[in-house]
Amino acid sequence: MTIIEETLHSNIETVNSKQLAVLKKHFPQCFDKLGNFIQEKMLEVVNANEVELSKESYSLNWLGKSYARLLTNLPPKTLINEDVAHNQLEQNKDSKNLLIKGDNLEVLKHMVNSYSEKVKMIYIDPPYNTGSDGFVYNDDRKFTKEQFADLAGIDIDEATRILEFTDKGSSSHSAWLTFMYPRLYIARELLRDDGAIFISIDDNEVSQLKIICDEIFGETNFLSNVVWQKKYAATNDAKGFSNLHDHILVYQKSRLFNRNLLPRTEAQNKPYKNDDNDGKGLWRSDNLLVKSYSKSAVYPIINPITKKEYFPPEGSSWRASSTTMEKWLTEDRVFFGKDGLGAPQLKRYINEVQQGRVPTTWWGFEEFGHNDEANKELKALFNSKAPFDTPKPTKLIEKIIRISTGPNDVVLDFFGGSGSTGHAVLKINSIEKTNRKFIIIQLNETCSTVSDGYKLGYETIFDITKARITKAAEKISEENPDFQGDLGFKTFATVDDFRVEADDKELSLMTLTMFDDVMLTAEQYHTLLTTWRLYDGSELTTPVQDIDLDKYTAHLCDNRLYMIASEFSSSALKALLKKFDTDKEFSPNKIVFFSQNFDSVKQMGLNEALKSYANKKSLEIDLVGRN
Repeated sequence: MTIIEETLHSNIETVNSKQLAVLKKHFPQCFDKLGNFIQEKMLEVVNANEVELSKESYSLNWLGKSYARLLTNLPPKTLINEDVAHNQLEQNKDSKNLLIKGDNLEVLKHMVNSYSEKVKMIYIDPPYNTGSDGFVYNDDRKFTKEQFADLAGIDIDEATRILEFTDKGSSSHSAWLTFMYPRLYIARELLRDDGAIFISIDDNEVSQLKIICDEIFGETNFLSNVVWQKKYAATNDAKGFSNLHDHILVYQKSRLFNRNLLPRTEAQNKPYKNDDNDGKGLWRSDNLLVKSYSKSAVYPIINPITKKEYFPPEGSSWRASSTTMEKWLTEDRVFFGKDGLGAPQLKRYINEVQQGRVPTTWWGFEEFGHNDEANKELKALFNSKAPFDTPKPTKLIEKIIRISTGPNDVVLDFFGGSGSTGHAVLKINSIEKTNRKFIIIQLNETCSTVSDGYKLGYETIFDITKARITKAAEKISEENPDFQGDLGFKTFATVDDFRVEADDKELSLMTLTMFDDVMLTAEQYHTLLTTWRLYDGSELTTPVQDIDLDKYTAHLCDNRLYMIASEFSSSALKALLKKFDTDKEFSPNKIVFFSQNFDSVKQMGLNEALKSYANKKSLEIDLVGRN
């Protein structure tokens, strides 16, 4: 057995590396011995299969695209911390819902290993870049022009121009695209193959968004540009035109996505008011004629009471052959008026029509809600002014959830805002008695001191998001006392990587560990454990079991054993081997230890003991030392 030395996120599976792994699996001949992709080899394969190639393509280019591509594949520079106090509350301890505080790009990168292809539907309401919505692109990744030129594969002059652009805090189209591209690119990897993404946007960026989504999701996976009527009345003092709509762009991950039908409306069901009390259900009368001529469908239908013969008008036909019509007459499916003395009509039963409506591209406010309704909803929930300026109505998001998800699916919103998506998931679960889960991500953005949210005591937008979901859960519980579903949520947050000291400190953490073990605070300890679990592929809601090794605490999660504390001793090692012997349920296939708290003697002792034990018991255990 050999100890694997590992630095967290140094070899993280990036979006591009995952795609290259797929190519390597299916086209190994297109890579050299160093793992480099050989484009010409792939072209030979494609040409051999007589695939039509095009040297021309349509794409969107902008100042900063190379920077956006670089950001997509850089590892996260933060760690993930759990709000232990909140998560241990009775209503939250077993919840599968998540609210995560932090830059959504950082959080999405943390999620890649654990949540890849697990999300059924993504809904986002990103900044619209209207010039008045406060959007300014200001990235905190810092590169020298030489570093950026090398990483992005561009020349120094272009690197200089792009870095100047990213540093100045722009709100241009280029800035917005640079902001959106990496987030959408990584989000695609989280979607299941039968999943879809819904993106709210206005006229200002819809054209640019459509083109980058075509590039990221594939033009063939475009499903719709839905027009949602966000207002019910015109603004009379508007210059030019009064804007009453937003767009919702819809893309599927692949053709495996199947949209659901929307429920039938009362207006659709209203005509079905007749009931013969014969067990066949409600029905309405329908025309038996079609406006095309078919010789086989022209014959007399005789009224059984009056004996009068009825023929289709010239140029038309009955909608069925004489054989089928005879069957319908026998089954009492033909109606001759209330008094039985009229012309024949068909009985159309409600249980035989499509039990739902195909979604259209026009979503009127009556059914899908509007901005004013969303504000009133928020005011009622907070029993005050609305603490958030631009919430979306839960009615809108409920409809999206119904169209795109099943009863146990995961919904992701990485621009959490007022928390409408979380509220909608809880609400629809309570109505349909389902178990959908949400993952909401919201930046810890400070509220303006003149905003209603700040005046109500909320310092950040995240505080509003959290309060909205909490209040929604309380209201749903009050209104549905018999509902036993999940109304809680766990919270996590990105935090600075404490393992790297600031540049102006005299000694780095790594230097200190040359002389002594690392003394982690309880929060740092738990942060490291949480980040490691997520990095190794465990979901944030996966239970963790504390393992006592003679007063040394290790942690078991998804068959991986984590050892972080510095007090690991020979007695702890003996306890570990004993547990392997006596506990049949204990069989971790990977042991990960914090290298900075395990000196070379401890590492050697652990490695030798496990090697000997693994040989004796025929176990395969990976031993990983991680920084």
